[in-house]
Amino acid sequence: MRKLFITVYIFFAGVSFAFSDTIEGGQVVDTFLFTAVKEIPITSVKNQSSSGTCWCFSGLGMIESELLRIGRGEFDLSEMFVVHKNYSDKARKYVRMHGETNFSPGGSFADVLDCIRDYGIVPEEVKDGLNYGDTIHRHGELDNLTKSYVSALVKANRLTTAWYEGYSGILDAYLGVCPDTFTFGGRTFTPKSFAESLGINIDDYISITSFTHHPFYTQFPIEVQDNWRWSQSYNLPLEEMMEIIDSAIDKGYTVAWASDVSEAGFRTGVAVIPDVNAEAGPGSDQAHWLNLSKEEREDKVKKLSGPVPEKSITQELRQEAFDNFETTDDHGMLLYGKAKDQNGTLYYLVKNSWGTNNKYNGIWYASVPFVAYKTTNIVVHRDAIPKAIRQKLKLGN
Repeated sequence: MRKLFITVYIFFAGVSFAFSDTIEGGQVVDTFLFTAVKEIPITSVKNQSSSGTCWCFSGLGMIESELLRIGRGEFDLSEMFVVHKNYSDKARKYVRMHGETNFSPGGSFADVLDCIRDYGIVPEEVKDGLNYGDTIHRHGELDNLTKSYVSALVKANRLTTAWYEGYSGILDAYLGVCPDTFTFGGRTFTPKSFAESLGINIDDYISITSFTHHPFYTQFPIEVQDNWRWSQSYNLPLEEMMEIIDSAIDKGYTVAWASDVSEAGFRTGVAVIPDVNAEAGPGSDQAHWLNLSKEEREDKVKKLSGPVPEKSITQELRQEAFDNFETTDDHGMLLYGKAKDQNGTLYYLVKNSWGTNNKYNGIWYASVPFVAYKTTNIVVHRDAIPKAIRQKLKLGN
């Protein structure tokens, strides 16, 4: 998950939003109108800016929402503490593998969970990671330096004992030193003692996926570059993965969501899978879809100014897109609720990490077909998983 975007800073959440690109005779003819039907409390929308760290912003966004859910209050946790620790772990693995593994800014939700388990966590005010004279995250220089450094190491015939200290110096210079102790709320913590004080059990969070190239109800490491830890996910049929998402949201749990966002239907705050070959639209206002040519439909999709008919997603269609590289592991976000458009079509509320200077102030609306088609994996609390599915996965009652 590595998409880079530059955006800005204000958070606003509301019940319904609309936008229009097409107006004829003063009448809106193409518009999205969303009304939220279920919203789980979330913390403010953050801005990953020019960094490939969506995996961290979305993973920590889930943990922050979990803290709200269990009554611990609102926390702003440090993404760059997690990034610092993972960039260190990634370099060790890359060198040990003689460069035969992925080394990039991207990562997975497992990187967030493993960091908290192994190293702890700190508040944002303790480590904002902006140690290079800027007010937003700009990692181009840092990423170039770290990649050049480890690439030079693996070309050497023999490593010196100084390599890791030198690499750590780069991270410390750009992201700031990770503190051994700090004071927060009048108490002194280590990163691990602070994590323990939050009352989150990292082992409660389960990764789920759905592909047919591995047996269902088993675990496997999803074959995407940014899964450099080779962390495992439980493999389920598509309908059961979607059932978990719905069950989680209905029970008040957010869902960390990894997805492909390279589709033409992912734009301007909306994520849909348009069906340019559809024979009818989802509502009366889409009846004119029948009278459009395929080219006209494709042009309408490019504008995406209102609801369009969507594809019916099957397990086979999903697998084909993954196998032919159409579905890639692009971006991490957070599902935190449900909404309906003016036709009654269901969407998931999505907290993104591209700031708030956009259509819906940092919030996106992802249709059920889009999520079914383009999800690479999700992470949820085990209690959010329906009991019958937990038993199939041998996760207990």
